[in-house]
Amino acid sequence: MAAIVDKDTCTGCESCVDACPVEAISMQEGVAEISADDCIDCGACVSECPVEAISMD
Repeated sequence: MAAIVDKDTCTGCESCVDACPVEAISMQEGVAEISADDCIDCGACVSECPVEAISMD
């Protein structure tokens, strides 16, 4: 169960990048991208996203 970014909703604010304790989130072409291999499913990014572009799948 990894976090998923809705690329159409993401504004590129990078709040999730700062919130991730394992640095699993990077910015690709102005949109957050989460590495499923590195994600520990903590959900920190979900609550940090101001536009609710991240969800847990």
